[in-house]
Amino acid sequence: MEQPSGLYEVVADAGLVPDGLNLVAALTGFTDAGGAVAQLGEYLLDNLDNTVVAEFDADTLLDYRARRPIITFDQDHLSDYEPQSLRLYLMSDELGQRFLFLNGFEPDFQWERFSAAVIELVQRFHVKTTTWVHAIPMPVPHTRPISVTVSGNRIELIDAMSVWRPSTQAPANALHLVEYRLQELGHPIAGFVLLVPHYLADTEFPSTALVALESISSATGLIFPTDRLREEGRVFIGKIDEQVESNAELGRLVHTLEERHDTYMEGNGLRSPLTDIDGELPSADEIADELERFLAGNRPGDDPTDGRPR
Repeated sequence: MEQPSGLYEVVADAGLVPDGLNLVAALTGFTDAGGAVAQLGEYLLDNLDNTVVAEFDADTLLDYRARRPIITFDQDHLSDYEPQSLRLYLMSDELGQRFLFLNGFEPDFQWERFSAAVIELVQRFHVKTTTWVHAIPMPVPHTRPISVTVSGNRIELIDAMSVWRPSTQAPANALHLVEYRLQELGHPIAGFVLLVPHYLADTEFPSTALVALESISSATGLIFPTDRLREEGRVFIGKIDEQVESNAELGRLVHTLEERHDTYMEGNGLRSPLTDIDGELPSADEIADELERFLAGNRPGDDPTDGRPR
C-alpha cells in the first residue's frame, strides 16, 4: 500500500493545532437520511470559526462520474465550478473550545489507505477522542424523538444513549472502517447512527442535524448554537402534523408506527424498531406518496401559508 500521507496535504502551520483535541467526523455519500450529515457540515462551517488544516486528494479518492461536480452555465459561458472536497478543519465551539472536524465526501476508492491516513492524523495531533455521525431510514414516527444507535468502545455512551442494539450485517461506509481500525488500536471512538423516519429520509429534516449536534455534545462536551435548528425543526414538524391531521389514511399509518415504536420502547417483546409482527408495516412509499407534494413546496424556511419560499 502506498504511503497514507500521499492522500492529503497539511495546509496549516502544524503548530496551529494543539495536542489532545476531540475529532468529529461527518462524511456524505452512502446514506444520509433526513440530510443529517449534509446539514451538520453546512451548519458547523457556517456558524463556527474554522481553519482548514489538511485537504485530501479528490482526484485520487473520488469517482467523479458517480458524484459529478456542479458547474454554473451563464448564458454562453461557464462562470463557476464547484469541486467536491474532503477537509480536516480546526474549529471552535460556542464557548471557544477547539476541536477538529473532518467533513466532505465519503471516499469512493482506497478505503484502507484513507483509514490509515485518518489514523496518521489522529496520532500526529494526539487526538483525544473521535466521534462520527450518520443517519439511516427506519420505520419510526416523526412524532417521537429521533433515537440513536451507538457503536465503538465508549461504553458509557452506549449504555446511556443506544436505543437499538442489533446483531446484524449491513453495508459499511468509510467511517465504519475508520472506527474499526481505531478501535483495534484502543483509541476512544463513538459512532452515532440516527434512526430517521423512513418517509422523511429524502427530505431535509432539521431535527436530524439537531440530534447529531446533541450526540456530539454528549460525546465531547462541545457546545453548539442550536436555536435556529430548533425553530426550523418545530416549523417543519408542524407542517407534517398539519398534513397528517388532514388525511385520515396517513394518520392511521403514522399511528401504527407510533404504537410499534412505543411498544418497543416499553420493552414489551419487540426485538427492534424494524420488527414486523404480522407483516403489516406501513411502507416508506405509502407515507411518502401522501407527503411528497406537500413537502416539495415546504422546505425549512418556507411560508406555510402558500408553499412558496419567502
